[in-house]
Amino acid sequence: MSRIFGFLLLFLLVTGAAQAQVPTLLSRLAGPIDLDGMPDEAAWQAIEPLPLQMYEPVSGGQMTERTEIRVAYDNDFIYVGGRMYDSEPDQIRANTLYRDRYSGDDTFAIVLDSFNDNENALWFYTSPTGVRFDYAISDDANGYGGGSFGGGAINSSWNTFWDVKTVRNEEGWFAEMRIPFSSLSFQEENGQVVMGMIAYRYISRKSERQIYPLIPPNWSLGFAKPSQAAKVMLEGIESQKPFYVTPYVTGGSTGVNSLNEAETDYEFSNDLTRQAGLDFKYAFNSNLTFDGTINTDFAQVEADDQQVNLSRFSLFFPEKRQFFQERSGLFEFSTGRRDRLFHSRQIGINDGGTVRILGGGRVVGRVGMWDLGVIDMQTEASGGEPSENFGVVRLRRRVVNDKSFAGVLATSRLGDDGSWNFAYGTDGTFKLGGFEYLDLKFSQTFDDDLIDANGFDFVDASFASAQLQRRTDIGWSYRSGVTRSGRDFNPGIGFVQRTDFTQYSWDVQYGWLLSDEAALKTHDGSTYGSIYLRNEDGSLESLRAGASWDFDFKTGASARSSANFLIEDLLEPLSFPGNTSVPAGRHEYVEWEARYSMADGSLFRGSTSVDAGSFFDGWRYGISFDPTWNVNRFLELAGSYQFTRLEFPDRDQTANIHLVGVRSQIGLNTKLALNSFVQYNTSSNIIASNVRFRYNMAEGNDLWIVYTENLNSDRFRESPALPVSRNRTVLLKYTYTFIR
Repeated sequence: MSRIFGFLLLFLLVTGAAQAQVPTLLSRLAGPIDLDGMPDEAAWQAIEPLPLQMYEPVSGGQMTERTEIRVAYDNDFIYVGGRMYDSEPDQIRANTLYRDRYSGDDTFAIVLDSFNDNENALWFYTSPTGVRFDYAISDDANGYGGGSFGGGAINSSWNTFWDVKTVRNEEGWFAEMRIPFSSLSFQEENGQVVMGMIAYRYISRKSERQIYPLIPPNWSLGFAKPSQAAKVMLEGIESQKPFYVTPYVTGGSTGVNSLNEAETDYEFSNDLTRQAGLDFKYAFNSNLTFDGTINTDFAQVEADDQQVNLSRFSLFFPEKRQFFQERSGLFEFSTGRRDRLFHSRQIGINDGGTVRILGGGRVVGRVGMWDLGVIDMQTEASGGEPSENFGVVRLRRRVVNDKSFAGVLATSRLGDDGSWNFAYGTDGTFKLGGFEYLDLKFSQTFDDDLIDANGFDFVDASFASAQLQRRTDIGWSYRSGVTRSGRDFNPGIGFVQRTDFTQYSWDVQYGWLLSDEAALKTHDGSTYGSIYLRNEDGSLESLRAGASWDFDFKTGASARSSANFLIEDLLEPLSFPGNTSVPAGRHEYVEWEARYSMADGSLFRGSTSVDAGSFFDGWRYGISFDPTWNVNRFLELAGSYQFTRLEFPDRDQTANIHLVGVRSQIGLNTKLALNSFVQYNTSSNIIASNVRFRYNMAEGNDLWIVYTENLNSDRFRESPALPVSRNRTVLLKYTYTFIR
């Protein structure tokens, strides 16, 4: 299979030029703009507003409110002006003052595919309160999971430099954005730059989105899909080379309770922390940037959400650290649902604890026809683990047409104790026509432990997959694939849940777009499944087959019902919370789940789900709630509650598992914010709290105060009794960015 893939990749790399739309010339500003939130200057009035159309709830329907969106540029910035008139101005949703936390607000947005590659884009939007939201889009916005941004191909942790001002009055609300070209990577050819552009207004209480250009309602996140963007041309833009230097200082204390030498009691030790470090960014040109870091610190990063693990696989946690966000989609190389050849959380994080990063750098951008990404990081020896160097190189380019890509990715992990791991992979996504795509991947890994013990086996250390799919939510769509992972496949900077299998998977779906008068916007039914076979003897390891039905209402609400049949053949017994367990052997079971999510335009909103069914050789029942209430624009309260009951009658085992979370977000204005998050997890007997205060004086100029503590909820489950507090950290961090 690898040889076939190699020949196909070589053929595609040397075949045909990309096709492209004829771009429209974007207007240049003819005069000055005062960024005050009201786009009323003569320079604005000289620009024709975009021809908006309704995207939802009725595609191409009659818009209920008047909107004018204008886009222009000068030598340094792209400007976006919006006049969002409203016949009921007191009903405008302006729920939050907290950056990057969408809370059902009205919004005004622009999406820019700055490299014009039909796959990646930068998404800027604001609300009537002037809050900034900036996201990075990859993989043409495929893989969006619904519910909230941040899943799949939407990276809500990415931030950059830009400005926005808003005004609200009796006519509606108004906004002006100013996005510097230094925050956008782009490629200039013959004095011209071509970008993809989408602009829209969203009226939350009506679930109404007005958009340019009109995009077919074929995808769940079509309104931010780079491949559907209008092509615009900018002329006379000179390459800018800003240099950002961001020093930081941090101080505080970290306290830990540890068992004494006699193992009779716990002793509390408190260490004072005083550190300084430096981050810097330099643009070699308009399409290639370098980020460097010395003595890196991530004290202000939000804590991970607690999870309950009811499987035999490791839990996956997403990357939230800002340093790794710039064009992070370029480094994506998926080898499964969560599995990937490179996962940046392997750098500087070990068993949930942090490892000091001494320094490193990353280069991202485009060189000629190639997208380029390079990462090199060095960590300190810690906890018996050696000092390590982590390296990543990524190359990718368009082939055949403007929606097909092929590339390579290589990683290295080198320890100062002589340990090492190398991995490489080649991948391609090829548009065959219409909505049809072919995905091909091949990868190999090399590890010192495995080679010393077994020698190198080409097949056992390899991964290969092929998948044919039709990408649309309306009409027929499908996905069918085959994957093989060898026993020794082990990417040292990746994330892998299982190896030594061959998988066959399928998913067939049909979606309906309803009439203008119907309460439903769309609904679809699907059947899906996957089979995992052991490579050694071809025996069945896992099977999952099921069907689901999804409903999207014109109000913005959604619902889903699904039923699955599963088989798990366990070679070893499993342990679950509450001293419950499952014996080795073949287990067949059936599960059912239903979920309903309220419209996000309500001040009180949320989702609820229920599930029930057999579970291995027992039973499982569950219910969850995720309510959110915007008390006013200064305060948002959110909660989550997940209850799971396990029953194994044959062994007289039961367990009640509770996972509770309470979050409050306080925004006094767009610069002062407080976020508190408390979680209670009975499966790990932890009460985890994370409180973060931020004073954002300007972009890149922040004061953070962070408090984190983990408490033992069941102190007497061990002897000697556990301390109340496992660990406690209080830190203050200040950063200031100098720009030259």
